[in-house]
Amino acid sequence: MTLTLYGGPRTRASIVRWYLEEKAIPYTLHSLDMQAGEHRQEPFLHINPFGKVPALVDHAFTGADGEPLRLFESGAILMHLAEHRGREFEGSGADAAVRRSLTAQWVLFANATLAPALFLAESRPEELHRILTALDSLLVPGLSLLAGVGGEVPWGAADCAVQATLAYIPLFLPRLDLSPWQAIGATIAATGSRAAFRRAMDQP
Repeated sequence: MTLTLYGGPRTRASIVRWYLEEKAIPYTLHSLDMQAGEHRQEPFLHINPFGKVPALVDHAFTGADGEPLRLFESGAILMHLAEHRGREFEGSGADAAVRRSLTAQWVLFANATLAPALFLAESRPEELHRILTALDSLLVPGLSLLAGVGGEVPWGAADCAVQATLAYIPLFLPRLDLSPWQAIGATIAATGSRAAFRRAMDQP
């Protein structure tokens, strides 16, 4: 049942690591020397031929090549963990299926819409403003149970993906005034105070 997470400091591997820490899922962290280019050399290229982190090896599953399952892309890893380790979609009926679909929606939103808007904020500030305004209206201050259906559900992969991406704002956009988006500001503050998040980010 061994999980090995491959990453490096200040990479998106911290998002996956946060999920593992928050859910108390046992794993081994393999920290690559990114400055030395270890992620672009064998044996890591056997795990992710694109030379990117994070990557995950799950020995509880066998891939099509007969070896332990190898996954890359943080969103795919989060969905795998939510399904098979976090047990987020257990149960029968429509509620479990809806939770799975909503989780996929928010994980993809974080990676394909929110993160690019943050990184292109200087060239397309109006797009970031539009996205943050819409997202702010959907968040409960300090709480972001985005995949909840049929009543409140525990924190999960959807929250991890969105909250971790929002937590990049103070790092990459320190001069961005968050006062128009109070729910987002509260969510960032709540995220930074979580012990599991701080462990994942190697913060004291």
